[in-house]
Amino acid sequence: MERAIRIHSPGGPEVLRLEEVSVGMPGPGEVRIRHRACGLNFIDVYYRSGLYPLDMPAGIGMEGAGVIDAVGEGVSHLRAGDRAAYACQPPGAYSSARVMPAKNVVRLPDEIDYETGAAMMLKGLTVQYLLRKTQPQGGLQPGDFVLFHAAAGGVGLIACQWARAMGLQLIGTAGSPEKCALALQNGATYAIDYRKENFVARVAEITGGRGVKAVYDSVGKDTFAGSIECLRPFGLLAVFGSSSGPVPPFGLQMLAAKSLYVSRPTLFTHLASREATQEMADDLFGMVARGEIVIPVERRYALENAARAHAELEARLTTGCSVLIP
Repeated sequence: MERAIRIHSPGGPEVLRLEEVSVGMPGPGEVRIRHRACGLNFIDVYYRSGLYPLDMPAGIGMEGAGVIDAVGEGVSHLRAGDRAAYACQPPGAYSSARVMPAKNVVRLPDEIDYETGAAMMLKGLTVQYLLRKTQPQGGLQPGDFVLFHAAAGGVGLIACQWARAMGLQLIGTAGSPEKCALALQNGATYAIDYRKENFVARVAEITGGRGVKAVYDSVGKDTFAGSIECLRPFGLLAVFGSSSGPVPPFGLQMLAAKSLYVSRPTLFTHLASREATQEMADDLFGMVARGEIVIPVERRYALENAARAHAELEARLTTGCSVLIP
């Protein structure tokens, strides 16, 4: 028997229960992985709360790293004993071991430790598809301004570093002077404390009234209208999360004055095939191996303390990345 966090109904952190589960052998196209670390992400809160529905009872958690200990029929890119990491559906990473689809599992390079691997896959691959693939008309060139909300979070700190490597001028928003300082330390060109400053006015000031080419927004409801205001003509707003709640319905006419684009991308659309997953992971691993991105693992929780980890994540007490240790 293995240990896993399970939920039997949607709710607050208290619905996360540590249980013993049976983990069998992998079937065709599957692998069994024994986790050394499991990633903690805000998308886990969406599943736990019921914003993203699950068939109950259900596992939870979308990324992890560990050692492959069994391989199913038809899997050729992994073998037993391989160090591996993944960001993958269905949820179930909060566990000591699991059987899962192999297509989104990749070998973890020897120079990257398990905690870093578990902390970086979902967040790092999210930044990869945002900055490399979700681009405004004409693409992104060195010197371009972009706005990134929640710049001191796990995704945000990776984005600050990746944008710096691309030569972009990233304007980050965060909720305290300390978080703003952290974003700047990680490569943001400017940081705005949204609790004290109007981010729309500050973006206009920073860009000389021109606006930014792209806004990357994981906050959703609270920032949507302001994000639209911050864009230059033909700019792109990519809403990739809803930490403050879903974006309310809006009329397309609000985009007309500046011919704007709005996108709601998801990571798992980009990870639709093994080949695409490998290509994106290779890009991320290369950035980390070259030292252009350092993954900030700031908090570690025992698996049985997943409820406390969720409570602290929702209370905005965390910065950088957090992991659960089985």
